[in-house]
Amino acid sequence: MSNVAVVGAQWGDEGKGKVVDIYSARADVIVRCQGGNNAGHTLVVGGEKIILHHIPSGILHETKTCVIANGVVMDPGVLLREIEGLAKNGRKVTPENLVISESAHVILPFHKAIDAAREIAAGKGKIGTTGRGIGPCYEDKASRRGVRVGDLIRPEKLRERITASIDEKNALLKHLGAKTFTVDEIIAELTPQAEAIKPFAKDTFALLNELCEAGKTFLFEGAQGALLDIDNGTFPFVTSSNTGSGGMITGTGLGPKTLGKVVGITKAYVTRVGSGPFPTELECETGEALRNRGAEFGSTTGRPRRCGWLDLVALRHAVRMNGLDGLAVTKIDVLGGSDEIKICTAYELDGKTITHFPGRIEELERCKPVYETIPGWNDEISGSKTVAELPPNAIALLKRIEELSGCPVYLASVGPGRESTIEIRSPFA
Repeated sequence: MSNVAVVGAQWGDEGKGKVVDIYSARADVIVRCQGGNNAGHTLVVGGEKIILHHIPSGILHETKTCVIANGVVMDPGVLLREIEGLAKNGRKVTPENLVISESAHVILPFHKAIDAAREIAAGKGKIGTTGRGIGPCYEDKASRRGVRVGDLIRPEKLRERITASIDEKNALLKHLGAKTFTVDEIIAELTPQAEAIKPFAKDTFALLNELCEAGKTFLFEGAQGALLDIDNGTFPFVTSSNTGSGGMITGTGLGPKTLGKVVGITKAYVTRVGSGPFPTELECETGEALRNRGAEFGSTTGRPRRCGWLDLVALRHAVRMNGLDGLAVTKIDVLGGSDEIKICTAYELDGKTITHFPGRIEELERCKPVYETIPGWNDEISGSKTVAELPPNAIALLKRIEELSGCPVYLASVGPGRESTIEIRSPFA
């Protein structure tokens, strides 16, 4: 079977967790490639809601090999609480079904403090980060000052790495009016966490390449979404990693040909958490209705998500940057009960109609959506098992998405549970 990569095609929160959970049943190895615990994947299995931040969603299939690869930044405390939470619910996490890259960078206490202090200091100009220390950790990675998992589990190396950067971090924290740290208090917090994580730590570059050469089928699990990509998203209102399919290559150490089919996840509408331009945002009763019907509150922060109509200009941008082979359209059921549904087919920028996604934030902020209207439906669709069982107008919406994005729909989600899914084409074929 072909390997499959799953990426977000909007600003994150598209429903990747559910799609990864479904596709995991057909893969041998599930790999998380980038991001940190600023990304939450929500799954509903047997009526139970499960939220994962670090561990790949494939962990719910206990016979699979789940890998947190080198491109991820990892908060040891969050990871261990996640493992404990799964164990309490009867889902055992062991070094046999979870592997953590020794090359993954570690989110340290001062990273979180710097992240939070910067947002406070920025005031109205804040980015809207989760405050989880993701950006500062990636900064240390880029400046070659970071602590990796391989350092974390070796006490002498851990002390050496923290000592090398603590003065600089404390100077910044003092400037921002925040609490400073000592090496000893950081070591005291990390030491028991390091002991608990040590059995899971391995050289994943070697492991993943060996599994690939052995013919194992991979599912690559993306975090966040295309429009939050540090290079190709709505900079500076982005995350700190490459969220597209390209980031899966650098984040694992595997070659480009290993990705196989790339599936982009998009809601049937759009949401965004945090600051930044959002051309189709609905700051009205319609947007509030979408938020309430879709339970649009961040799985990581609980923040209400901004809601708007589906933006095909932005989706085409995601198709191009990720080389998408197909789409998985989620939360179609949320649009039920609407008299009409709108989709943005182009932007109006300074009196001109454009069909490309602007690369400059100043231009995107001036863009006004050009809409096409599709009649809505009132039918309950969560029990639909095939496209033919959907209302005609829902089918028309899917077809229009295919036409305007240039990408076929592989999967349609018509409810939160595993069972409320229509698989149209298999990416593994």
